[in-house]
Amino acid sequence: MMYLAVFLSALAVDLIPIVAPPAWTAMLFLMVKFDLNPWIVTVVGVAGSTIGRHIFSLYVTKLSDKFIKRRKREELEFLGSKLGQNLWPAWIFVFLYALTPMSTTALFTAAAMAKIEPVRTLPPFFCGKLISNGMMVFAGEYAATNLKGMMHGTFSLKGILFIIFGLVTIGGVLFIDWRSCLQDKQFKLNFRVWKWSGR
Repeated sequence: MMYLAVFLSALAVDLIPIVAPPAWTAMLFLMVKFDLNPWIVTVVGVAGSTIGRHIFSLYVTKLSDKFIKRRKREELEFLGSKLGQNLWPAWIFVFLYALTPMSTTALFTAAAMAKIEPVRTLPPFFCGKLISNGMMVFAGEYAATNLKGMMHGTFSLKGILFIIFGLVTIGGVLFIDWRSCLQDKQFKLNFRVWKWSGR
């Protein structure tokens, strides 16, 4: 029954047409709270996200003018052009996009506006999120399992390496300019991510 809750929570999060917490946070919360199997949580949660994004793409064009700013038009046009490519390049693009921490709201809005067939977006989205969300779920499981030992100061080499890996991952999520990587194919770092750090 709790796996149904995982499915429905992930589906609900990805139905929201504005910036919302990523689905993996709901998946992780339910997994830790009810001691669920992380493999099943990942597959069920990503299935819910995929269906949620598909439903989102069916209605988003009717609401796009109300919540999408004009400056997003350029991004949507770029995404739409990528999705309109041949099947394999489109799949690779969506797969790589789903691996990043960027919101997929713009991706599925662009797909809806360009009337892209679901076969071009849903399979690679599912595969990409299976990897990225799976990493977050398993990392969360490891942290929850080892939190007690960490609180008592018992750090193993494995625990220290995991913390370093976690910090590097968080740094990548925060400071890599993902739009430049995908749109301009240039690797850039942006350390001005906080409100007080300027534009």
